[in-house]
Parts: sequence; C-alpha cells; structure tokens
Amino acid sequence: MTSPFLHTEPLSAESATGQVAEVYRQLDRDFGVDRPATFVVLSSAPAILAPTWALMRESLLAGPGDRTGKELVALGVSQANRCPFCVTAHTVLLHATGDHALAELVAGGGTPDDPGQARLLDWGRASRTPGGTPGPPPFPAAETPAYLGTALSFHFINRIASALLKESVLPGRAERFRAVRSLAGRALSGSLRRNPVPGASLALLDGAPSGPPPVWAGDSPVGPAYAALREAALMGAGLLDAEDQLTVRRAVRDWDGSHPALARQSFPGRAEQPGARLAVLAALAPYRITAEDVTAWRRPEHSDHCLVHLVAYGAFLAVDRIESAWTADATAG
Repeated sequence: MTSPFLHTEPLSAESATGQVAEVYRQLDRDFGVDRPATFVVLSSAPAILAPTWALMRESLLAGPGDRTGKELVALGVSQANRCPFCVTAHTVLLHATGDHALAELVAGGGTPDDPGQARLLDWGRASRTPGGTPGPPPFPAAETPAYLGTALSFHFINRIASALLKESVLPGRAERFRAVRSLAGRALSGSLRRNPVPGASLALLDGAPSGPPPVWAGDSPVGPAYAALREAALMGAGLLDAEDQLTVRRAVRDWDGSHPALARQSFPGRAEQPGARLAVLAALAPYRITAEDVTAWRRPEHSDHCLVHLVAYGAFLAVDRIESAWTADATAG
C-alpha cells in the first residue's frame, strides 16, 4: 500500500510503545479510528502528538455541544485552509452523524438550509482570518471551550496534514465517490454514540511543560490541552537562529489570513533561509511545502523528529495569531 506520508517515514504504528501507544489506544477507543495518519505522522515527536490529540479529544469529542455543529466548524476551518485531506475526513464524519445530504452539500461548497448550521459553518470558514469572526459567536457561551477548541485544533491539524500528508484519505482516491464517503461514514457512526469522559486525555500530558490555560477555556480540560500544545509546539523555535525566528514571527504577525503565493523572493529579510521558509510555509500555506524545501533544510542532524517540531512551530504561530485576535475581539466586545 502506498504510504500516505510526505517528507517523513514514521515507525510502524504496530511498533508504538509508551506515550505513543497510549495515545493510539485512546484514539481507537474514543475516536473510533485505528491509528489515523493525522496522528501517526506526529509519532516521531510524542511531545507534539499527545497534546494535539488531547486538544481535539477534549473539544470535538468530549466537549459540550452538538457533534454535528462542531463537525461543521471543523469542516469550515478545513475548507478555509485548503486542506483536502481534512475536508474529506470531516465530510465522512458528517456522514457518520446520519445527515448524508448535509455532508455532501457542505463538501461541495454549499450552505446548510438550517440558519444555525449555516452560521457555524461560516464562522469556521471566517476563523482563518485573524479577527475575522467579530460579534457574538454562533454557539452558547458555555460551549465556547468546545467550539473554539475545535476550531483551533483543526487550524493546527490542517497545517500538519497539508505539510506532511498526501491529499488522499483512502487508497486510490476512493473518497472521490459519494457512495464511498457515505459508506465510510456509516462505518464510523457507532463512534459518534460514544461519550468520552472529559479530561481523560490529560493524563497523557503528565510531566510535559505547560503554561497557563487561555481564559476562554475556563476550567474545561480544553485549557490544559491547549496550553500543553502551545508549549510543545513553540519548542520548535530552537531549530532556528534568533534572526530567523524574528523573520518568521514578523511574517505571521503581518499575515491577514490570505493565501499568499510565497515565492522565494517574496519573503522579507532572511526568510529565504530554508528553516525560516519551512516555518513560514507551515504557518501560512503548508500545502506549498515541497520536497525541495525540505531537502534544502535537512542536515544529517535533522531527523523526522526535528522536521515535525519545525512544522509544528510554524503551524502553531498561525494558531496563536488567530487565537489572540479572537481573544482581543471577545474582550473588546
């Protein structure tokens, strides 16, 4: 079977031990998917894998709120980020809810007939632009940790998938066919009836560095999960020198949510340097990362572990930019 991975060669999922194996067990039990590629690709960097899973689990799966609504947000985010892999995955998961017509309508770029669902989808799509979701959110305040956590989780996962996975979810691009998407969703329908216990993933983060949780998360388990991912992802800055770090941060700071061409000559300052280029691409347009970009950066000491951390660093800077703008808007409101 053709490997779904780009630029890395993760160890066989069957050989996983320790923290990685524990994540896989929770994935199978609570998500109903056996070692999905979006998480296996992070297995060389357990410090990134565990909080990525925790954030998704505690928001999308175990957090309060309607699962269909959260899937619409995740799909809207994935469409805005131009991540075909994740668009297909969430189309299948919408099929799993039993609303097959809604799944296909949204996957085709349409708008749900239900006004509440339409607002959730639009909110997800608009969230790529920092500050692009002003005004009251389309969900109850008590469900903010789950909905915002879902959106931020997939802003991160989209970037990982676009950078390090091929676009096809199923062999032979079978997901092109509506019947296949529907059947795949039906196969997962049982997983949506599970009720994961909130907070169970946090044990996987024991001993990991973690800063304060964001205010919007309240006392939800989403808060520690987000804080742990932030700390782990920002560790990737150590793969860049100080000038390149500054270049990357400035590029993300000035980003307006658009999809830039990102030609080499368009980078400011030292961004033509391969490490900085990879980090900026991971933040703003990860689907443009090429084998040449990775080869230009790779040195003998740069393992898959290092590449995952560098991509995660750039990806999380974009997440942080989006989260900070949302927090500022919410505070101003």
